[in-house]
Amino acid sequence: MNKSNIIAAALIAIGIIILGFAIKGGIDNFSNRDRVVTVRGLCEKEVEANKVTWPIVTKEVGNDLQALYSKVEQNNTAIVEFLHQNGITDAEISVPAPQVYDNAAERYSSNNTPYRYQITNVVVVTSANVERVRSLITQTTSLMRRGIAVVAGDYNYPTIYEYTALNDIKPEMIAEATANARQAADKFADDSHSELGKIKTASQGQFSINDRDQYTPYIKTVRVVTSITYYLQD
Repeated sequence: MNKSNIIAAALIAIGIIILGFAIKGGIDNFSNRDRVVTVRGLCEKEVEANKVTWPIVTKEVGNDLQALYSKVEQNNTAIVEFLHQNGITDAEISVPAPQVYDNAAERYSSNNTPYRYQITNVVVVTSANVERVRSLITQTTSLMRRGIAVVAGDYNYPTIYEYTALNDIKPEMIAEATANARQAADKFADDSHSELGKIKTASQGQFSINDRDQYTPYIKTVRVVTSITYYLQD
């Protein structure tokens, strides 16, 4: 066998060896593709509401519609004056049209009230100064001294607290949730005598904002859960 044939044979042998390692590596990678762990990372954060919508509800009953409207206008003037005196601006106040209920117009009403008309009037405060509004809610007795009966506990007109700065805390919360997921995945890998590989899939999950409890609706709990799937390797 001449020298060129020997070299050619050696090159073929080396190629076969390399191909064998490549095939083995491919088979190992393929077999390891199903070796994954899926973990979830939770992050919760308490925040204070930064927006409040406070409906100030008053109701009047009577038979003289013009007199009732005059009373509503007097109430609105006094309420707005009360709000101005306590630092609420016109931009934070809105006064929708009052709602009039006419008992005489209801053919199938079984209401035996002696009054024909009932007017529900609402002055709405929408403000970013939550603490100031919360303080004013406890001071509505001063309106009662002026003959204005503010209706409390009407389920049709709840005071609503909101948190609108979610984008400000999103990156920090996602990073914390992801770190918690990684920690859980590392523990699983250690327990199974494996090593954590690259991320296969990841899902941020949805953010939820809820009242911390029914007694402090102005404090919110923000929650996010991330779901991450990692490859496992020996």
